[in-house]
Amino acid sequence: MMATPLRLSVFFALCVVLVCSALIAVTLGPAEISPGEVWTIVLHHLGILPESPVSRLRDAIVWELRLPRVLVACGIGAGLALAGAVMQALTRNPLADPYLLGLSSGAALGAVTILLMGAALLMPIGAFLGALAALGLALGIAHLLGGATPSRAILAGICISALASAGTSFLIFWSATGDSYREILSWLMGSLSGSLWSDVGLVGAGLVLCAPVILFSARALDGFVFGDVSAASLGIDVNRLRWILLIATALLTGIMVAIGGAIGFVGLVVPHAVRLVTGARHWRLLPWSMVVGALVMLWADTAARTLFDPRELPVGIVTALIGAPAFFFVLMRYRRVT
Repeated sequence: MMATPLRLSVFFALCVVLVCSALIAVTLGPAEISPGEVWTIVLHHLGILPESPVSRLRDAIVWELRLPRVLVACGIGAGLALAGAVMQALTRNPLADPYLLGLSSGAALGAVTILLMGAALLMPIGAFLGALAALGLALGIAHLLGGATPSRAILAGICISALASAGTSFLIFWSATGDSYREILSWLMGSLSGSLWSDVGLVGAGLVLCAPVILFSARALDGFVFGDVSAASLGIDVNRLRWILLIATALLTGIMVAIGGAIGFVGLVVPHAVRLVTGARHWRLLPWSMVVGALVMLWADTAARTLFDPRELPVGIVTALIGAPAFFFVLMRYRRVT
């Protein structure tokens, strides 16, 4: 593990890489746009440059299409990685993440239900309620089986995930027709196409609401890793804080799923990769996971929209291609625990 000064330097370097990556990602696409044009457009819209020499068409491509999508990808990656790190600590399960514990599938079921009711603006609320219900059911089943051990929590999550996926498929099969059928399926596989500035605002609001609650609980999460008794010995109100963190995680997951669909493996893979550098202490792990998660999601979405141009892959396929081998690595590393 790195010394603290070197680790801080690497963290700030990662933040710079994230900003540069976002700039480069905006330039990539069918229309070739230089980084200088992107800066000009951004500064013009921020009111720093009164006049812009860039054409309206290129301005619209950057400001209305690519930049919101890039920012949404970064926000969703940061949110899912943060949620995954919290779930792994609270359940003391290295295989936990919002996808495997059924939160993503529950959120998708809630979002699709609201969408098919014709209330698309309320999708984040439906996704949050769906994620919360899925989490409650998964933990309830694990306790009915004799306690929420790591393997029981995962098995209960898989059960709830399968049930929620079946419910979502039934709703789509029964209710969706024509183009809406294809659009919903594309969204379920994970898609950031059509991201708007309103989506940027929603993802940002989710992070602003939930991330501080989680980041300021880093010391308590260190205690949860060693069990409830250890956490209580640190003066932590275990049950109260656990529910606060679970609700914050469910809200974060619900918003991310409502905007980007059920995108798997980011919350599982990123915290494990980050631990190799930062160690297990959460005051380091959580912010690092957010930055690395944003980077992973940014480049996964950029690959999804550019590799097979003019066709576009759902970003969930790209994250699954990356995440499946990584999941196998995690299983091998923790095979004695599971």
